[in-house]
Amino acid sequence: MPLNKNSYKNIIFDLGGVILNIDYSLAANAFKNLGITDFEELYSQTQQNKLFDLFEKGQLSSSHFRAEIKKQFKKNIEDLTIDTAWNAMLLDLPPERLELLQSLKNTHRTFLLSNTNDIHIRAVNSYLKKTFGIPDLSGYFKKMYLSYEIGKRKPDAEIFEQILLENRLAPSETLFIDDSIQHIEGAKKQGIQTYWLQKGETILDLF
Repeated sequence: MPLNKNSYKNIIFDLGGVILNIDYSLAANAFKNLGITDFEELYSQTQQNKLFDLFEKGQLSSSHFRAEIKKQFKKNIEDLTIDTAWNAMLLDLPPERLELLQSLKNTHRTFLLSNTNDIHIRAVNSYLKKTFGIPDLSGYFKKMYLSYEIGKRKPDAEIFEQILLENRLAPSETLFIDDSIQHIEGAKKQGIQTYWLQKGETILDLF
């Protein structure tokens, strides 16, 4: 559904599932192939256990995360094997979306807000460099807010409050686009306009 770009001045984008294509089931299947059969009960689009919360808040380093994976599942898995399975959910980024982000940056104040972690961001940035010759996505936004860097994650109020306060954004003039309903609800509580991007839709459809 096309949106009226004149009804807001600021746009906050999620990363995975909005800008970058992802498929959570691919990571779950990769871990299942390693003998970890209940991975989806621990991590999914809608819920996750404390290990992943801590990792996404930067309270757990990548090395500690890997160690906890090995400990929790009582398996001696190589670090690279864990990273490969964990990154299996990360897919592609169509160039048309980068073109759209560049265009919107010229007319709106745009931001990136992602629940993510060091392993995923390293993989994404490696993909961006190989595919587009850019080191990261910072050139497409006024500022990027990555959960593991700032110690906060969606849908907690604190992360939305930080973006609004630091950038002096009026919630009523700000649009937040995300593919997870719990994050949408968190933004709504702060008075932010929202759009829940559902399966089959892309940001190209909105603008």
